[in-house]
Amino acid sequence: MIFIFSNMVSLDYFLTLSIILFSIGVIGVLIRRNAIIIFMSIELMLNSVNLSLISFSSFMGDSQGQILVFFVMAVAAAEAAVGLAIIIALFRNKETINIDEINILKW
Repeated sequence: MIFIFSNMVSLDYFLTLSIILFSIGVIGVLIRRNAIIIFMSIELMLNSVNLSLISFSSFMGDSQGQILVFFVMAVAAAEAAVGLAIIIALFRNKETINIDEINILKW
């Protein structure tokens, strides 16, 4: 399915939204110490990249960017499954998901 944006909304608005979402994700990764919040911030960054890919694809009139988004979503789903499994395993071993308290490389 090819997404066609209205002519009333320009590419600048979609790219601005994508930049804002990516910035929120980067800030979430850098500032927060909760593993689940960091994980959600990474997913937010992936979704902002998907938004920019779809925006450029629609602007250029080509569907290759939208096909690439499906592959990115598949990788994000696999990353979500593996990431949540790692977070659950860390919680079972350390009984916390705070990144500052989890140090598995220390003796």
